[in-house]
Amino acid sequence: MQLSFPRPARVVLPAFVALALLAVPCRLPAADAPRVLPAGKLPDDVRLAPLKDLNGYFPFHPPATADAWKQRAEKMRRQLLVTQGLWPMPERTPSNPVIHGLIDLGDYTVEKVYFESYPGHFVTGNLYRPKQMEKVKNGQGRRPAVLSPHGHWLNGRFYDQGAKEIRRSIVNGEERFEDSGRSPLQARCAQLARMGCVVFHYDMLGMADSRQIVHNPGVRAAMNTMENWGFFSPQAELHLQNMMGLQTYNSIRALDFLSELPDVDPERIAVTGASGGGTQTFMLCALDPRPKVAFPAVMVSTAMQGGCTCENACGLRVGTGNVEIAALFAPKPLGMTAADDWTREIATKGLPELQQLYTMLGAKDDVMARPLLQFGHNYNYVSRAVMYSWINKHLGLGLEEPIVEEDYRRLSREEMTVWDDKHPLPPSGDDYERSLLSYLTLTSNKQLAALEPKDAAHLDRFRDVVGQAFQVLVGRELPAAGEVTHELTSEEDRGEYLEFTGLVNHKSVGESLPAVMLQPKQWNRHVVIWLDGQGKQGLYNSGGELQAAIKKLLSGGTAVIGADLLYQGEFLADGKPLEKQRMVGDGKRANYAGYTYGYNAPLFVQRVHDALSLVSFAANHEAAPARVDLVGVNGAAPIAAAATLEAGDKVGRLAVDTQGFRFAGVNQLDDVNIWPGAVKYGDLPAVLALAAPRPLWIAGEQEKSLPQTHAAYEAAGKKENLHLNSAPEDQRSDAAADWLLAQ
Repeated sequence: MQLSFPRPARVVLPAFVALALLAVPCRLPAADAPRVLPAGKLPDDVRLAPLKDLNGYFPFHPPATADAWKQRAEKMRRQLLVTQGLWPMPERTPSNPVIHGLIDLGDYTVEKVYFESYPGHFVTGNLYRPKQMEKVKNGQGRRPAVLSPHGHWLNGRFYDQGAKEIRRSIVNGEERFEDSGRSPLQARCAQLARMGCVVFHYDMLGMADSRQIVHNPGVRAAMNTMENWGFFSPQAELHLQNMMGLQTYNSIRALDFLSELPDVDPERIAVTGASGGGTQTFMLCALDPRPKVAFPAVMVSTAMQGGCTCENACGLRVGTGNVEIAALFAPKPLGMTAADDWTREIATKGLPELQQLYTMLGAKDDVMARPLLQFGHNYNYVSRAVMYSWINKHLGLGLEEPIVEEDYRRLSREEMTVWDDKHPLPPSGDDYERSLLSYLTLTSNKQLAALEPKDAAHLDRFRDVVGQAFQVLVGRELPAAGEVTHELTSEEDRGEYLEFTGLVNHKSVGESLPAVMLQPKQWNRHVVIWLDGQGKQGLYNSGGELQAAIKKLLSGGTAVIGADLLYQGEFLADGKPLEKQRMVGDGKRANYAGYTYGYNAPLFVQRVHDALSLVSFAANHEAAPARVDLVGVNGAAPIAAAATLEAGDKVGRLAVDTQGFRFAGVNQLDDVNIWPGAVKYGDLPAVLALAAPRPLWIAGEQEKSLPQTHAAYEAAGKKENLHLNSAPEDQRSDAAADWLLAQ
C-alpha cells in the first residue's frame, strides 16, 4: 500500500499500489535535500506577506447558532485572560481603600479615592455621588453606579482643553458650556451623578494621579535583564506581564471597589469610557459578569484596534478584533458612538454583525451604534447625550427624556488630585516597576505551583489550567480531516524506498509547506514526522545521503516525513538560516512586542502550526497509517512538544532531543524562538508534562531537570512511558529511531 502525495489530476495513480510490483530505476541521491519548488521560487504562503498590525482589518463573523457562539465566547474569554496574564485570575488582596477630601457641589459631591489593586500598587480617581441619598439600610435605597475609565486624553482625569479650544467647540456644536466643554471627562461624571448614579472616574496607567508606572515608555535597556526585569522586556513577555493586563486588572479591582460601596446597587452597574477608556470598557465587560450596561464610545471598529501599549498584548487579537471582543457582552445592552476617526464605518462594518448576534440571542434591541461623523475623535456633549439616554433606559433610572446636560463647576487639578501631605505619593520609577513585576512573578509561580501534578486530581487541574493556557498560546487546533491537502511534485525510486516530494497545503489559511516523504517498499503502516531545525535538509547529511537514523527507520519499515517549516529551507530566498524574525513598524511601535505578536503569531508558534498540518496530513491520509509518531531534534524539540498539545491521539509517540533548551533563556524580542507566556506556565518541562500519558522519549536532559514531567507521568499511572536517554549528542537521533522501532 502506498502512502504518498497524489499525482496531479491529469495523471492516474491508484491510491494504493503493491510496492513490490513497482519497477522504477534507482537513481543516485541528490547533493542536498530534494527541492519541491524550482530554485528561486518561494512557497505560495500567506505568511510571507507583510505582517498585520493594529491598523489592519478585523471583521467579525457571528456563528450560526447560539451554542456555537457560547463555545466561541468561552474560548475568546480564555484568550483574553491568558494573554493579559490573568489566567488564572490573581488572588485578590486587601484593597485598603481611602476616601477623602469631600467637595460639596450642591446636588452632588466629589471625593478623592485611592486603593491597592496589588499590595503597594494604587488605583486612583474621583468618586461622584448624588447629594440627596436615601438612607441605606439592609440593601435598601442603594443607587445604580457607573464605572468610568478616562481614556488617553491629555493629562487624563485632569484634562482641560483650554479656553481657546472650548470656544471653537461651542461654535461647532460639540459643546454647550465652557466648563463642561473644557473638561468633558468631568462633565459626564457630574451629569450621571445628577441623574442619580454613583460614579467612579479612575486613572489609566501613567496618567493623572497614577504615577507609579510611566505611561507608554517602550523597551528600555536597563529593564531588559534576565532578573529584576521591567515591562516590555523579553522576560516580561515570556511571563505575560504587560501594561494592558495591569490596566485590566486595575479595572476589575475598580469594579470591586465600586460594587462594594454601601450606597451602590451591585446589580445595576454600567461602564463607559471613550477612546482608550472605550477599550477598557469593552475589555472589562467581556471578562467580568457584573456590569449590566456598556457604552464604549469611539473605539469599537473593524479598523484601528488601539494605539497604546496598555491596549495591546502579545496574542490578544490574533484571530479576533475589537468588534468580537465587544460582542462578548451580548446579550446585555451594548451602546456605542462613532466619529470621523477609525470608527467611521461602524454602521456598515461591525454593527450589522453585532445586530445579527443580538437578534440570534433574542435581544435585537439591546445593541446600538450612533455614528456622529460630523465630529472628530471625542466624547463631546452630543455623544454624551446618546450615552445618558442609553444608561437611563437600561439601568432603569426612569428619567424623562430627553436628558439635557446642565453646566457644572469644573474642578481644578489641585481639587481633584488624591495626593497631598496627609496622603503622600507612593513609590514610583524603575525600581518600583521591577518590584511590581517581581511580585507578579512570585505570586503567579505560587499559584501554578499549587497545581503541580502530584496525583490524578492535581493532574486534571493542571491540564485544565496550564494545559488550556498553552492551547491558547498555540492558538490553533489540529486541522480536521480534509482541511490539509497535498500535491505531488516528484517521485523517485531510491532502491529500498520511494522518495516523494510535494506540497502540504492548509488552504483555508493559505499555508503551504515543501515536504519530502520517504516510504520503504515493505511499509509497516507506521509514519514518523521528523522535525529538524534545518527543515527537510535535516533528513540528509552534508553529502546528500540520508542520516543514519532515517535509514534505520526505513529499514525497519517505517515511513518518514520531513518538511520545511516557515522560514526553513525553501522558505529562505538566500538559503541562510533565519537569525531573527520580522517585527511590525519602526520607532516606538517596533519597541513593543505587543504591536507585532498581538496581531501575528510568533514564528515559533507558526512552526507549531506547520507541525500540526503535517500531523493532520499524515494521520488522515487515505492510506490509513496505523500510527503517527513525532520527532523533534536539532532545535525542533520545543516545536514537536508544543504540537502534541493539540494533536491528541493523532500522535502516538513523541521523541525529542531538547539539548537543554528553555524559553527562559530567550533574551531578544525578535528571537526566532520567543514564545510569549511559555515561561509563566512552566516552560518546556510543563509542555512535556502535558504529553502524559503518551509514550515520551527525551534526550538532552537530566533526571533532576524535569520534576514536573516525572510527576505528571507518575500521576497518570504511566511512569513506564517516560524514557530519559543519556546518549552522547551525536548518537541521540539513532537512539530515538531505535526507541521508536522498539515500540
